[in-house]
Amino acid sequence: VTPRNQDCSSWASWVRLGWDAGILGREKGWPALASACPGSEFTSIHSEEEQLGGVGFRQTRGYKSLAGCLGHAPLVLPLLFFTLFTGLLVAILVQVSKNPSSQRLDQSKQDEISQDLSQLKAAVERLCRPCPWEWTFFQGNCYFISNSQRNWHDSITACQEVGAQLVVIKSAEEQNFLQLQSSRSNRFAWMGLSDLNQEDTWQWVDDSPLSTSFKQYWNRGEPNNIGEEDCVEFNGNGWNDDKCSAAKFWICKKSAASCSRDEGQLLSSASASPIAHAA
Repeated sequence: VTPRNQDCSSWASWVRLGWDAGILGREKGWPALASACPGSEFTSIHSEEEQLGGVGFRQTRGYKSLAGCLGHAPLVLPLLFFTLFTGLLVAILVQVSKNPSSQRLDQSKQDEISQDLSQLKAAVERLCRPCPWEWTFFQGNCYFISNSQRNWHDSITACQEVGAQLVVIKSAEEQNFLQLQSSRSNRFAWMGLSDLNQEDTWQWVDDSPLSTSFKQYWNRGEPNNIGEEDCVEFNGNGWNDDKCSAAKFWICKKSAASCSRDEGQLLSSASASPIAHAA
């Protein structure tokens, strides 16, 4: 054992361990070890620090000395972990402290958006909407032209399912309006006219007869009743009779909901727009 407080740098092959110094010798038998340590004694471990020093000897076996004094190096790693843990804890506390105000801000924003949506919904409900969405208003009625195709009888059923009727034409203005919409959409569409009850006696689905003035709307050479053609469609610039079993588009008609006078006039002025198409 060397004297306490002696500088270990003066010992070429010795390493300072706390207040003492030690050396890792070559392998020898037990009896030869007593004379191998003149002025010293075998290592006896009295602390955890001294034990760690012994580990250092084993790891550096084969070297003449360790690089300088060990000092308090074993404390550096715990101190580093403590510093990192403290920094992480502070960061978490800062983030947690911010969350309540952030949540209050988000909730305030959500409340504001919800209030705006409620006001918008109320405003829309106050507007006059005489026809359902995807229907078109014209002269007090609503019209719907399909995107799918059915035979004539199933087209009647389709209109009844939405509280309407396969279109029955009552005026020249209505005929011109519907013919224009059918031509623009390039769709052959069923109307509610047939001679199923009696050949060549044309009748609407509301049991009213075809007016003589409406015969001008037949295409040239129609109706020709080729192959039992008993139902009528919009075709090109006029009407055509075709087999009732043929699949075609269809047009439904029903009365519009009542609106105020000003709104009704506004809707009438916009009625020239094309019929909206629905699936």
